[in-house]
Amino acid sequence: MSGGVRAVGDDGAVARTAVLWCPDWPVIAAEIVDGVPATGAVAVLHANRVVAASEVARADGVRRGLRKREAQSRCPGLVVVDHDPARDARAFEPVVAAVEEMVAGVEVVRPGVCGFAARGPARYFGGEEPAAERIVEHVAQACGVESQIGVADGGFAAGLAAREGLIVGSGETVAFLAGRPVEALARPTLTELLRRLGITTLGAFAGLGRGDVLARFGFDAALAHRLAGGGDERPLAVRRPPPDLEVSEDYGDDPLERVDVAAFAARMLAERLHERLAGYGLACTRLSIGAVTAHGQELHRVWRHDGLLTTAAIADRVRWQLDGWLSGTTRRGARTAPARPTAGIIRLRLMPEGVLPHAGLQPGLWGETGEEKERAHRSFNRIQGILGPESVVTAVLGGGRSPADQVRLVPWGDELTPTRPAAPWPGRLPSPAPALVLPAPLPATVRDAAGEPVGVSARLLVTAAPAHLTIGSGPPVEIVGWAGPWPVDERWWAPAEARRRARFQVALADGSAFLLSLAAGQWSVEAIYD
Repeated sequence: MSGGVRAVGDDGAVARTAVLWCPDWPVIAAEIVDGVPATGAVAVLHANRVVAASEVARADGVRRGLRKREAQSRCPGLVVVDHDPARDARAFEPVVAAVEEMVAGVEVVRPGVCGFAARGPARYFGGEEPAAERIVEHVAQACGVESQIGVADGGFAAGLAAREGLIVGSGETVAFLAGRPVEALARPTLTELLRRLGITTLGAFAGLGRGDVLARFGFDAALAHRLAGGGDERPLAVRRPPPDLEVSEDYGDDPLERVDVAAFAARMLAERLHERLAGYGLACTRLSIGAVTAHGQELHRVWRHDGLLTTAAIADRVRWQLDGWLSGTTRRGARTAPARPTAGIIRLRLMPEGVLPHAGLQPGLWGETGEEKERAHRSFNRIQGILGPESVVTAVLGGGRSPADQVRLVPWGDELTPTRPAAPWPGRLPSPAPALVLPAPLPATVRDAAGEPVGVSARLLVTAAPAHLTIGSGPPVEIVGWAGPWPVDERWWAPAEARRRARFQVALADGSAFLLSLAAGQWSVEAIYD
């Protein structure tokens, strides 16, 4: 890929964002740290699936998401490398340092991607295009790493532009995004649904009403809708935290010089920061990491995260950063190693530069910290490593018409973004919610007082009042109360998946209560009320 940029337009100076992106970074990091030649067929795997591949491997058909065996069948000479976020972050530190030599206020989005405000370097170098070219050239000379820069109104559009080396003119971001496929949102479930509805581009998605998207697709889709329309990727107002949220530790008697010792110190400091934030009902989104050496040298880096930084996430980023400072990883293609601290670290400081309200979130089953929680997390990660990410899932509430639809299962470790809509979901059952949703509906029979089967007409009228319910081969039980029907006509745009049904709530003489559904003349029990 070319490291240069080409301008789409330039209508004037406004608040702009620049993103630097290093292609195939996990592969490049494996070459920098472990010496795996990135010019060959290389694939980086996590949980037995490809997360990154070299250009040679992609030419042989290796793609992200493939299982290891399928990737090796497509490319017999494939070199497989385990995914290591710490390695990626350690190798990326010299790149960030090189960018900081040219601009101020660099934020690490993730290893291989960093962002900064475009206005400063654009004014200094005489425009966004010359600034981008100078920064890309400097990174190549200092680190031997190929990179691309994208500039646009907002981080989301700038990140997409970086993959093509584009400078999107001020005010042209909406037009730039309009023709992009919906896959650019990186939300596979939403993407699949939109494509089934015939919505294939960001422009078509952005053309939908904001309220309709929120009501029908949920909160996460509403955020994606904002991105598709060129809005800020952070609709929640990030505020400056009060100064007493900063945590620090002095190590004057025993300076931090080894990475393993520094990692332990990072863990302890991360737990203190997380506990302090929790005391204020806050969570961190941008983390400032500062260090002072015994010779007075000051080191500083800002890490940015799209979600909320947990204790483990804070500790990981601090550990990665300390590893990058202390290890002195040789830069790819460079004759010298990056500047290391002149002495051991005697002071470490963490300060959340961006926080959000974190109220109303229920603590985990094992609490916030402690040995039990860590042991559980390690067990989950090990299971996922053996059986795949879908083997351990977490239930997240969302929108839907039936109780089964209102819960989605997210792989353990992924962002648990709630998708519950602000407004009632159209066709949703009234309260109360059932206590038990059956994994497979039970066959049932509903009859009236004369013993005849009860049905629902095309006008949604009950043929007779339900009087008795029989579940499976059990005895009939008298129905003492019922409500409904609530009709559902789903996926009408996909004939193979379309279904129509009517739902009823019934209370029986024995004190039990059930959620029933009638579809194609067959009654079934979907859920049980407490």
